[in-house]
Amino acid sequence: MRWQLRPLGPGAAALAAARNLWGPSCLPRRLGWQRTTGRLLVRSVTGASNQLPTPNSGKYRDTVLLPQTSFPMKLLGRQQPDMELEIQQKCGFSELYSWQRERKVKTEFCLHDGPPYANGDAHVGHALNKILKDIANRYHMMKGSKIHFVPGWDCHGLPIEMKVLSELGEKAQNLSAVEIREKARSFAEAAIEKQKSTFMRWGIMADWNNCYYTFDEKYEARQLRIFYKMYEKGLVYRAYKPVFWSPSSRTALAEAELEYNPEHVSRSIYVKFPVSKPSPVLASLLDGSCPVSVLVWTTQPWTIPANQAVCYMLDAKYAVVKCSNSGDIYILAADKVMSVASALETKFEVISTFLGADLENGTCTHPIFPNKVSPLLPASHVTMTKGTGLVHTAPAHGMEDYSVASQHNLSMDCLVNEDGVFTDVAGPELHNKAVLEEGTDVVIKMLQAAKNLLKEEKLVHSYPYDWRTKKPVVIRASKQWFVNIAEIKSTAKELLKKVKFIPGSALNAMVEMMDRRPYWCISRQRAWGVPIPVFLHKTKDEILINSQTVEHIIKLVEQHGSDIWWTLPPEQLLPKEVLSQVGGPDALEYVPGQDILDIWFDSGTSWSHVLPGTDQKADLYLEGKDQLGGWFQSSLLTSVAVRKKAPYKAVVVHGFTLGEKGEKMSKSLGNVVNPDVVINGGQDQSKEPAYGADVLRWWVAESNVFTEVTVGPSVLNAARDDISKLRNTLRFLLGNVSGFNPETHSIPAKDMYVIDQYMLHLLQDFANKITESYKQYDFGRVVRLLQAFYTRELSNFYFSIIKDRLYCENEDDPKRRSCQTALVEILDVIVRSFAPILPHLAEEVFQHIPYAKEPKSVFRTGWINTSSIWKKPGLEEAVESACAMRDSFLGSIPGRNAAEYQVVIVIEPGLLFEIMEMLQTQETSSTSQLNELMMASETTLLSQEPREVTADAVALTGTFVINLEGGDIHEESSYKVIVMPATKEKCPRCWKYTAESSDTLCPRCAEVVGGK
Repeated sequence: MRWQLRPLGPGAAALAAARNLWGPSCLPRRLGWQRTTGRLLVRSVTGASNQLPTPNSGKYRDTVLLPQTSFPMKLLGRQQPDMELEIQQKCGFSELYSWQRERKVKTEFCLHDGPPYANGDAHVGHALNKILKDIANRYHMMKGSKIHFVPGWDCHGLPIEMKVLSELGEKAQNLSAVEIREKARSFAEAAIEKQKSTFMRWGIMADWNNCYYTFDEKYEARQLRIFYKMYEKGLVYRAYKPVFWSPSSRTALAEAELEYNPEHVSRSIYVKFPVSKPSPVLASLLDGSCPVSVLVWTTQPWTIPANQAVCYMLDAKYAVVKCSNSGDIYILAADKVMSVASALETKFEVISTFLGADLENGTCTHPIFPNKVSPLLPASHVTMTKGTGLVHTAPAHGMEDYSVASQHNLSMDCLVNEDGVFTDVAGPELHNKAVLEEGTDVVIKMLQAAKNLLKEEKLVHSYPYDWRTKKPVVIRASKQWFVNIAEIKSTAKELLKKVKFIPGSALNAMVEMMDRRPYWCISRQRAWGVPIPVFLHKTKDEILINSQTVEHIIKLVEQHGSDIWWTLPPEQLLPKEVLSQVGGPDALEYVPGQDILDIWFDSGTSWSHVLPGTDQKADLYLEGKDQLGGWFQSSLLTSVAVRKKAPYKAVVVHGFTLGEKGEKMSKSLGNVVNPDVVINGGQDQSKEPAYGADVLRWWVAESNVFTEVTVGPSVLNAARDDISKLRNTLRFLLGNVSGFNPETHSIPAKDMYVIDQYMLHLLQDFANKITESYKQYDFGRVVRLLQAFYTRELSNFYFSIIKDRLYCENEDDPKRRSCQTALVEILDVIVRSFAPILPHLAEEVFQHIPYAKEPKSVFRTGWINTSSIWKKPGLEEAVESACAMRDSFLGSIPGRNAAEYQVVIVIEPGLLFEIMEMLQTQETSSTSQLNELMMASETTLLSQEPREVTADAVALTGTFVINLEGGDIHEESSYKVIVMPATKEKCPRCWKYTAESSDTLCPRCAEVVGGK
């Protein structure tokens, strides 16, 4: 049977002319409008209710085909997490990765896992990151790619060493490096196992049997090989330079290991440096009778003892001024005269001005040590944004200062040791004083005593802190190992142009961070890490490293791990041929260096150990925005240095997790979200219910992850409610395909009800948008599309109009089978569309599909599969025009049951009438496709006004514009909808007002029941 409706009334000629333009795929065969622009209809049932039979509908209860499914509407209490564990077991979550690796497929998708620190329990930031990765992997696997995803852990470095030492307390002071390493390894191994089990509980699909660890022997050996390749190329070198130094950790730090505290308070000071020898130009401007001083401003008074120069800007204008309060003569930038005078609470009288270049060859007396000279020198880093336009320069404590010292052969001696205290070289007053505490106080007092301090004030500003200890750092010169970024920066930036960044702004952010980085310090003064394979001469400033020594060490590390650097005697760490050249075993002139490699170098070389194939290039790196200056950058720099290629094709960057109000999470605020508590519930489950892993995953997917991501009780409750609504939709779909066998009961698309064909048309558009969103890693859009589709297109529109057909028609009636055919396709597309996000729910649904001979895994049966014949743009015109009239009707009966009314639709002859006539061949019908859309008890279709209407009839008018073939055929038609109370009685079976009496069935129900 087919609903191949024939146009009967006037206007057929116009329709026939249009038919020549409609493609063969348009259905019904004579219906095929092509819209100028495609659009998704959003139709909700507003203003009316739709009462339908219930299981207690009297004696006809057993004749109504109500939904049948064991799929639960809700999972309460522990039911959700328990169900997820059952699904993981039953559906083979743990075997899925190995199964998909064994498939014979043409494409492979490699997502390289940035290794988290093995230093504690998994937190909500881990959940955000790992779940995003899993959604991407599951999508690509369902699309047919073989997934390469090897999880890893960053096992070395201070995050772990500090945890171990803090747990040991005072006992830690007496531990040897070997003992520290043993305890650090044990701690890391325990943390890895806990994190691994947590990640698996979240449903993360990965190669859990072959994870990578940065303390693995082979990993360490590869890392050392990359280090030496870079050393051979001159890209790694040892030098005495100022670096960020953490007194609290007693080690150098890289930029990526800093966090900036915007509330840090410094003691800023204005200091005068007496001019001891003015430049010739300056001397000509001064009468020589009054002493003159240059003014400087600094936020780090403790660096004044290390001052070696005062720098100026060559082309800036400077002024000689007289202080109204003291009568002293000062030199400062002309642009800063007003602001500095205000800060010093005085007034300056400008005596003369000159260019910075005129200060050349001038010198000053050190403000603390009068026997020391501080030359006046030009420098490019001097700015007029803050201070006086003259910059105090301490080469041991500033990157730019170091550059000036290198150009002018200034002393770079450092007066501060590893603990951040002044050494004896600083003098007896400063010796053993902590520079950021008592040391600063003493320096200020020394300046006061020398009468060179003009003002001290507190300044709140952003200042670098050690991200592990949360304590301030200093800049301190020491001998360290560096990567020469300047040599590879231009190549790296060129290669980044070929990498796809999501969001696009992340590319500029990463380039800016790289540009701000003058060099990369890769040495650390700790015990838990990979040793830098260098030997230091006992008496001379010489190092020993060559291909023979490094290859020997690499072989030892491959066999025994990097502990050998501390456990083997030095003579065994050198190959015999080298040992004989450097004093032999009894008079060895060298000792192993005690520096280890930066953990960013550790993890930054992971591409060489993990990425498959000869190309060793991942399709995707996906991490938080902090990795733009961290792992993304260290991976790029090591890869470019060794092989001149980027290790990734695409980079996705997500934000950080915050509390619900956008505040940082902290125990003191009580807003820390523990993923384990989210899944399994807390001690008081009325306050901390067991949401299960899918709620966590939904939260991740629906969030705008490209900015900061908020989470808390209300966010999680909303996620649970969203999933509950989705469950209701799925339950309706499952319940109404009961007794349906797609292989034998399906109706061909061309023979389906128009509204069912229309839903398949919408479904294909939905599927295409879902696929594109996954492809762009826009999982938030996936969720929005899904919610819009199941809420508006399905629950509020389609489901509301098909219930009568599903429940009250004969079980095998083609009309009902047409609807079930659509529902089967909708169910399949919907489940596959959210499967990467909600794998437990997707597999649970597949366990309840009634027509499946045996349950299959959604993840082992591919991605969304739609048919090209579903695409019927013209159906939008047919359904939308009918819905325009339907909306007029339903809007006129707010809160009432639509079945209590009959509707008369009057349309002037023409194209719109022909379309409606295709949906209803009879003049009046209670079972036509048009009446189903209207949801009334009865619909009458006329081409002219009826002769009589009841007194209580309500007439509504409107127009609808039909565009065919890109607007070539354009027709605007008016219509009238006349709404009248139904004149017949309520059928006791279908509850439509179409029966002759209240105790008899309507003709349709009588035929159905009689047939049974």
